[in-house]
Amino acid sequence: MKVRYSFSSRRTGVIENTNKHRKPFPALAKEVIRISDVILYILDARYISETRNREFEEIIKDKNKIVITVLNKCDLVNVAQLRESKEIEGLKPYVLFSCTTHLGRRNLRDQIKIAVKRLRNANALYEGESDEKVYKLSKIKWAVGKTQWLKLSKKAHVGVIGYPNTGKSSVINLLTNRNAAKTSAEAGFTRGIQKIKFSKDILILDTPGVIGESPNKKSNEEETHAKIGARTYHSAKNPEVIVSNLLETHAKQICSFYGLGFADDADVLIEELGRKRGYLSKGNIVDTDRTARLVLKDWQSGKIAKKK
Repeated sequence: MKVRYSFSSRRTGVIENTNKHRKPFPALAKEVIRISDVILYILDARYISETRNREFEEIIKDKNKIVITVLNKCDLVNVAQLRESKEIEGLKPYVLFSCTTHLGRRNLRDQIKIAVKRLRNANALYEGESDEKVYKLSKIKWAVGKTQWLKLSKKAHVGVIGYPNTGKSSVINLLTNRNAAKTSAEAGFTRGIQKIKFSKDILILDTPGVIGESPNKKSNEEETHAKIGARTYHSAKNPEVIVSNLLETHAKQICSFYGLGFADDADVLIEELGRKRGYLSKGNIVDTDRTARLVLKDWQSGKIAKKK
């Protein structure tokens, strides 16, 4: 059995930060999967197939990780129909979750604790590869020209992964009873790993939402159609992902148009813009769908300058 190493929340930093462009499915996400003891795989309950990432799933399977699928935004779907859907049969164990109604919060917290206890009892918490020293500073490579120093600890770690529109930060904040998964308009703020205390012996590792390198063709076509206006903003099936793709090449123009600080992460932009416009749902949570469609509408209408 492979030994595992883990991180605490002390002494972090970024070095060799020479490449300013976020990569599709960056090495950071792969590293988080590698060093996590348990993976929370966040999917949007409205668009389960579209927000699944086969690259994530293959890596998780290859690393033999414990994975808990979180079907978020269940307040926006018919839960009874979702339970009967064949779409979720291969995703067990899963938790039906809603940040608005708090559906699934206790269940997910319990599943995390049970999984960690099982690993701890089996002496199977990640403590590093065979050539790495446990509980020392470790350099994690997470993009071309980028590394991050992280302090190792004996805590268990829960990695959170998912597409930009799946509500990862909201899930984390609800699980930890605080606004711990921070958002910021500062460039590069969400490029590294955010380490958040879940309990005295468990840390949550949050990363930016990332897009896979080979999403399926149908999804690609839909996103392209929405970008160019062939599919109108109100009929786009997954607007938050499309906004994320727009930010990869037009972040400066989009942020400038809305009077926001620079942000090349869709979660950050949508959070900031939604609050600025007052697009809030029950519980003071940003209506991400409405906010993303506003960006698409302004993009398709030509209000946002499209020059690089």
